[in-house]
Parts: sequence; structure tokens; C-alpha cells
Amino acid sequence: MRSGDVLVVVLVLGVLLIWGGIAFRHWFENPPKKQKVQAPLGEPDFEPNEVTELLEGAGFDVLAAKARIPIVMTLNDREQFQSRLYIDYFAEKSDELFLVKVARERKPLELTGTGIRDALLHYYLLYPEAAGVLYVDMDAHKIKKFTFDIEV
Repeated sequence: MRSGDVLVVVLVLGVLLIWGGIAFRHWFENPPKKQKVQAPLGEPDFEPNEVTELLEGAGFDVLAAKARIPIVMTLNDREQFQSRLYIDYFAEKSDELFLVKVARERKPLELTGTGIRDALLHYYLLYPEAAGVLYVDMDAHKIKKFTFDIEV
């Protein structure tokens, strides 16, 4: 190698180090976003029933039914647990997407801040593009619309 070759190699290595440092700093300050779970929208694949009729009577368009969201939890990097969340329906009104949960007799909704948070907030967090969660109580023939404003 000639003396000029060493200078070129040092300059190239210096440029690569600076470029790598800038790229790392950008990645560190703006980490990649987690991929959002997509709402299973498209052709409705469900039979009309009392719930869909109640929603449509209130002006909602029912888009999809029975979404199953698998969840894998890991304890201490060794033990895995599996579970799932179910969203009963996806509905739309005035170009706003709503998640729909149907009331269950064995698991009634407690109308307190804590009860609503524990029962419905995790659905909203899965779909941040949703305008809120609709809670359908077929015994009372009522639809309750919950919206969430989270301050961070």
C-alpha cells in the first residue's frame, strides 16, 4: 500500500463511522412503531341477528363479526401462556370505526371508571384508529358508546 491509499481507507472508515452514528441516533430517537392490528374489514361474513339489527337501527353499519386476537405471554423468558381476546363486531357510523362488545350475563359491566377501564380499554388500545367501543346490552335493548381520551 502506498501512503495515499492509507489516507483513503481512513477517510472511508471515518465516513462510515459518522454515517453509522447518525443512523443509530436516528433509530434510537425514533424507534420503529409496533405494527397495528388491522380490523378484519371487508365483506360481512355473519348472519343478521338481534344485535346487528339493534346496531343498524341505531344507524351503525356492521362491518365484521367475531374477531379473535391471539395473545402469547412469556414469563421470565421461559414459560409461555396463551390466551385470546374476542371482539364481537366492528361497526361504522359517520366514517368512524367502533368496536362492539355484547353484554354477557356472567360478566356484567360495572359502570364505574375502574369497571369500564378493566372491561373495555384494552379493546380500544388494540385499535387506536377506532372512535370508541360500543357496549350492547340486549336485555335492555340499549347501546352505550364509550370513548377514551388518554393523556400521556
